[in-house]
Amino acid sequence: MKRVAMFPGSFDPITKGHQSIVLRALPLFEKIILAIGINVEKEGFFPLELRKKWLAEVFKAYPQIEVTTYEGLTVEFCKKLEVNYILRGLRTSADFEFERSIGQMNKKMLPDLETVFLLTTPEHTALNSSIVRDIIRNGGDASPFVPEEINLKEAPDL
Repeated sequence: MKRVAMFPGSFDPITKGHQSIVLRALPLFEKIILAIGINVEKEGFFPLELRKKWLAEVFKAYPQIEVTTYEGLTVEFCKKLEVNYILRGLRTSADFEFERSIGQMNKKMLPDLETVFLLTTPEHTALNSSIVRDIIRNGGDASPFVPEEINLKEAPDL
């Protein structure tokens, strides 16, 4: 069985924390699928196609990384793609409690699916996409918090 992991998220936008988790997970898996979840009840800050483009650009040097989108339950998408691991980053104990509950429910629905947690590096512990969006909304410079390949000025209406 191939070791294929999915890293689901909104990546709205991708941060240096996301990038770090993915790059540190590469030696563990034969393939990592970055899956942008589409929530029909919630509009993203950045357009979906731009987020896909940014992920592809950030990881273009890594052929074992694939970028896709999905709707519905993550566990069902894992089943469809024959993914056997979900990759998640943990910044805080609150993240652990939240992710543990989801991981346990996913395991109940798909017993062969394992959730793998990687701890965030100390310099990225306070970083998340919500903070980056807030910096942008208020006219600040968010470039230190996103991968260098990301041009935040590409986004419409910013």
